[in-house]
Amino acid sequence: MKLKEIILEQRREMEEIFGREKIVERKAKSSVLPFLKYPNILAILGVRRCGKSILAFQLFSGEKFGYINFDDERLLGTKAEDLNRILQILYELYGKELQNIVIDEPQNVEGWELFVSRLRRTKKVVVTGSNSKLLAGELATHLTGRYIDIELYPFSFQEFLDFHGVPASAETTAERGEIMRLLREYITWGGFPEFFKFGRSILRRIYDDIIVKDVVRRCGIKKEEGIRKIALFLVSDFSREFTYSSLKSIGGAEHLSTISKWVAALEEAYLIRKLERFSFRLKEAVIAPKKVYCVDTGLINAVGLRTSEDFGRLMENVVATELFRRSGCHEEFEVFYWKDHQGREVDFVIKSGTSIRQLIQVSYVSAQDEIDRRELKGLVEASAQLKCDTLLLITWDYEGEIQHDGKQIRCLPLWKWLLSS
Repeated sequence: MKLKEIILEQRREMEEIFGREKIVERKAKSSVLPFLKYPNILAILGVRRCGKSILAFQLFSGEKFGYINFDDERLLGTKAEDLNRILQILYELYGKELQNIVIDEPQNVEGWELFVSRLRRTKKVVVTGSNSKLLAGELATHLTGRYIDIELYPFSFQEFLDFHGVPASAETTAERGEIMRLLREYITWGGFPEFFKFGRSILRRIYDDIIVKDVVRRCGIKKEEGIRKIALFLVSDFSREFTYSSLKSIGGAEHLSTISKWVAALEEAYLIRKLERFSFRLKEAVIAPKKVYCVDTGLINAVGLRTSEDFGRLMENVVATELFRRSGCHEEFEVFYWKDHQGREVDFVIKSGTSIRQLIQVSYVSAQDEIDRRELKGLVEASAQLKCDTLLLITWDYEGEIQHDGKQIRCLPLWKWLLSS
């Protein structure tokens, strides 16, 4: 098939999706549109199949733009010298005044960075990528910071409700019940857009594609079985601490440095996210165990090894992902967890600049008398040590204020917290 035919077919396939599918406007759209008023590069990064291309099309809605997707087996072997031919075809299709271009997964072409850098001088360019290293190489060198990048995740709970046509307000008991029902569904099957069309099987396919295409092939990992075991363990052990030493026997690697690189590769592909333990002493934070979260609870339920007793941990994973999503919108918003030498824990420590802004605990409870005192004790102890009095307990369905050891703790249902700004 000729190059021009491939480009036309790719565009036609995307337009068909917009014509037949229910498309949710992503909340990230309004925040990044201002950066595309003038020639610029916007990089949309995130896990495979989370909707990056759809968002790119939404950004140029109503405008003329060119599109090419290099995550296409028909374009394997494309070289840097072919890129100008592609640009010529886009001019043929959309006219010489073409100002907007969307490029999916350009890192599959060696030398793409110089091409995109050249386009930026006169055009608005959106590039998408399924690896956080997309901008860590030559593009960053050539542009020296002259680009904008955002991380996109699967649907947030607000976007999940938008897809189902359910308003976020719960003014009646019935409306609240519907939101709670959908929240349980969201926690169980996550927010990958394609799940609503293909069901659980697509989640397994997405997981396999992440491992094979975004980790094994891209990073040149030879021991595929070893990294598969590591990935499955981390996805199954979500919301818990791990050390590289504890993973060594699972993956069958000889050196801890190999395990560290494998975990980094899984994180760069957005499958997992590590959370560092907070400490005012840098050395303590570096050597402490990390906590791990999966990008989407649907993947956990589709491929992970878990039991019916894990719903509270799934809630915690949803909160973690939402915090990561929010932290991407604020440069000084950092997320940690806390644990002292007596084993008292706080799920999330929110740091802003040099100060601790909030301490968050997550608990699967629906009434005050169900709350585990250890969770309150952890908040109170962390509050004293970190000098933070903004304490939040995210619950399943309990709202109120609790006084514990002289500290005031606010309790808020998960659905309310997810729908808050």
